[in-house]
Amino acid sequence: MTKQIFFLLFSFFSTIALIAQPDGWQQRVEYKMDINMDAPRHQLTGTQQLKYFNNSPDTLHRIFYHLYFNAFRPGSMMDMYNRDPKRADPRVGDRIKNLKESEYGWHKIKSLKCNGKAAKYEVNETILEVTLAEPILPHSTVTLDMEFSSQVPLQVRRSGRDSKGGIDFSMSQWYPKMCEYDYQGWHADPYVQREFYGVWGDFEVNITIDRKYMLGASGILQNSAEIGKGYEPEGTAVRPAPGDKYTWRWKAENVHDFSWAADPDYKHIRLIRKDGVELHFLYQPGDKDMSKKWEAAPKQMDRAMDFINKTFGQYPYKAYSFIQAGDGGMEYPMATFLAGSAGLGTFVHEWMHAWFYGMLGNNESLYPWMDEGFTEYAESEVMNFLKKEKVISGTPVDDPHLSAVEQYISFAKSGREEVMTTHADHYLTASAYGVAAYVKGHVFLTQLQYIMGKPIFDRAMLRYFNTWKFKHPNANDFIRIMEKESGLELDWFKEYFVQTLKTIDYGVVSVKKANRKQTKIILQRAGDMPMPIDLLVTYKGGKKKYFTIPLSIMLGEKKSDKYGNDITVLKDWRWTHPQYEFLLDDKFKKVESLEIDASKRMADTDRGNNRWKK
Repeated sequence: MTKQIFFLLFSFFSTIALIAQPDGWQQRVEYKMDINMDAPRHQLTGTQQLKYFNNSPDTLHRIFYHLYFNAFRPGSMMDMYNRDPKRADPRVGDRIKNLKESEYGWHKIKSLKCNGKAAKYEVNETILEVTLAEPILPHSTVTLDMEFSSQVPLQVRRSGRDSKGGIDFSMSQWYPKMCEYDYQGWHADPYVQREFYGVWGDFEVNITIDRKYMLGASGILQNSAEIGKGYEPEGTAVRPAPGDKYTWRWKAENVHDFSWAADPDYKHIRLIRKDGVELHFLYQPGDKDMSKKWEAAPKQMDRAMDFINKTFGQYPYKAYSFIQAGDGGMEYPMATFLAGSAGLGTFVHEWMHAWFYGMLGNNESLYPWMDEGFTEYAESEVMNFLKKEKVISGTPVDDPHLSAVEQYISFAKSGREEVMTTHADHYLTASAYGVAAYVKGHVFLTQLQYIMGKPIFDRAMLRYFNTWKFKHPNANDFIRIMEKESGLELDWFKEYFVQTLKTIDYGVVSVKKANRKQTKIILQRAGDMPMPIDLLVTYKGGKKKYFTIPLSIMLGEKKSDKYGNDITVLKDWRWTHPQYEFLLDDKFKKVESLEIDASKRMADTDRGNNRWKK
């Protein structure tokens, strides 16, 4: 009887632990919005019906919305943040400070009800704090009805009207958006600079606007036959809509945000891929070179998508739109905003965000490197592929990631680096954020590729996508996938590389004769971060041998070399031991040179001691 009670209690608490895991539940939303644009006044009125699914085990007495447009007025947190020259985004600078009242952004909430009962609310700049008349119980659903009006700010950062590129409306972060609630609680971060985190769900968005405008958006246009303008299926007769306005009816399913843009001068190109996915390109025809680039992009992106689907995971939606809008390049589910002058690398980078952000929806404020850094890695792979296939001009390279490794090493040695666990808005300098999110996040993957071996790493990246798509993975979720696929323990790597500023430095101490048949080699760890070591020995006549020295805390070793070479596994190196020695079963007189990490993939901060030559 005692054993039965024990096992029942064990089973109960095990079940509770399983439910509490970060992938055990996540909230869900269903938006229905009707938007009426007063384009000449740069204002809109809207109704929003939001069905909110509380799939958590918690009772929610308050809820929170983002009101992003409220950041665009003098004295806002975003304005003050960008008055600090160390932190400022050059695209923002003092532009918010100098906005006129007619150029401000704002949201005004006219009414808000939860299940028909009025809710109390308070606007705290970019966050709407809502106190409910009745709490939202665990595993229940409520309907929130809101009436609101907004003024579209002069385009400063990402969203707004009248961009420098000449686009009338760049509508991102444009509606009252429910904040995310997850296993860490509410994420009601004020809009200070970056980044974004949203609730998975479905959107139905009806936008009524002057009929002169052409729109591009997240999702699928539902009344394409009525609207026409290149969206209608082939063979469908276009019926002109009555009146002075069109209503564009969009749907986007299983996404965590919705963006759109409008301009009367857009040219629209549609390409339907062999797999049925529609690629839409909307841009303002400009100078000859710019127009030529946009006209070439459909075939280039079509070819790129074949590689992306195979390498990083199958794109599951029916459409994707590349839209000239915003202030450079910015990702949204099923769409991206691009400056008219954006290069092909920016096209690819923002598109790869459809995977790392769009479908792998990590909390960008806490893990911006899992978004930007992983996208940088993927961009390098895709661009190199396009060069190999001669889709674009340029010389492909053996390893497209080495420049990122060198860039990280240079910044790490500068003393200005900050820990990757820093919240995205709380880095002391813009450069420290940029390197942590983009460069070190990129190098995080190159180091794993080095540790695991490329074939296994590539399989693990696909497994990560297929396991965590449409969820909110964190850093530990990612590293566990890497461990499962490789059979290695990798938590030590994440802890060193993400949670500290410790750097890698290994060197050759000595290479000398041990006896008549063997050579004694002594290596040293001079840096504070341990790593497994790849070692290349070159003999007289040019023969080469490849060795790997695993770390004991890996509890295993990689099975293959990046280049398909046969590798000899040596005994483990214990991280507590600063030196490592072994006997090479070859005569000293035959050894010509020895090099640690001849591929230059390991982020060794001092390569001057990596090589010994007789």
